[in-house]
Amino acid sequence: MGRSQETYNKKEVRDKKEKKRKEKEKKRLARKENEGKTSMDDMIAYVDENGMITSTPPDPSKKRKVKLEDIEIGTPNRNSQEPMDIIRKGIVSFFNDSKGYGFIKDMETKESVFVHINNVIDEIKEGNIVTFEVEMGQKGPTAVKVKLSK
Repeated sequence: MGRSQETYNKKEVRDKKEKKRKEKEKKRLARKENEGKTSMDDMIAYVDENGMITSTPPDPSKKRKVKLEDIEIGTPNRNSQEPMDIIRKGIVSFFNDSKGYGFIKDMETKESVFVHINNVIDEIKEGNIVTFEVEMGQKGPTAVKVKLSK
């Protein structure tokens, strides 16, 4: 059976396969020719002033002097951070008496802190201004020693 009975779709598929095979052969020959011709300049990568890897060398005019003493390796000491105020003030944004938990919005950091009924000294409800201390609980910061603010 000859090609006279081929449909247009079959011919198109055959032509695509032939084209792909020829392209693959060209790439293989090009790789074979360039084998061993890769220069060292093609393999060099540079780091710019923002720490990003680039293929262009850095601009000498943007060079900064760094003192050896300013380079800090490792994590900073906790002593270098300013101690946060132990007693915080906040507003009770949500509190469910029946389930025994709620959230306090810290006035300084504006973040929500979980509070459990066991850590409450005075009776609180939504909208109350309270003072509390923050401790790390199982799932994050937890308010303890919660009292109504005067």
